[in-house]
Amino acid sequence: MAKNSSQPSSICRRYATQIQGFCRPGSANQLQSTLSTCLDDVSDWMRSNRLQLNTAKTEILWCSTTRRQNHLRSAAVRVGENHGLPSTTVRDLGVLIDSNVAMRSHVSRTVSGCFAVLRQLRSIRRSVSDSVFYSLVVSLVMPRLDYCNATLAGLPASSLSRLQSVLNAAARLIHRSSWY
Repeated sequence: MAKNSSQPSSICRRYATQIQGFCRPGSANQLQSTLSTCLDDVSDWMRSNRLQLNTAKTEILWCSTTRRQNHLRSAAVRVGENHGLPSTTVRDLGVLIDSNVAMRSHVSRTVSGCFAVLRQLRSIRRSVSDSVFYSLVVSLVMPRLDYCNATLAGLPASSLSRLQSVLNAAARLIHRSSWY
């Protein structure tokens, strides 16, 4: 049987995986051990299927309320042969998740990205027709606001008002209205 020369056997692709667990604050050590064992099992399975777990990009996030953040473990967690320190924010499919699940980092990044686009669009406002400008705002700003917006359900009004301010600024820019 001929070997496929387009894909040599030395190619090894690295894949990400996501493992989640829940525990009471007093059982954090046991959960940490269980997660490390689970990651070892996933890594072994992947290796047996010619895949490789990218432990260098593995992030650990301990979630809890803001009041309990100081009770969480800050020690390194074993991930294969590497050790990783817990992060305060991780990215999952482009959504930033905070350790207190308040989504402040995601809202801040979304708002700043949208305002950056609006500043750029303001510079070309007089150079294009109204319909083209409207299309640019809708196609460059709205997808940023809409992406994974279901994760924002139940956020406090202070966070949602920051997102609303982007919509207000976009509407003012489209209609050439003043702040008032």
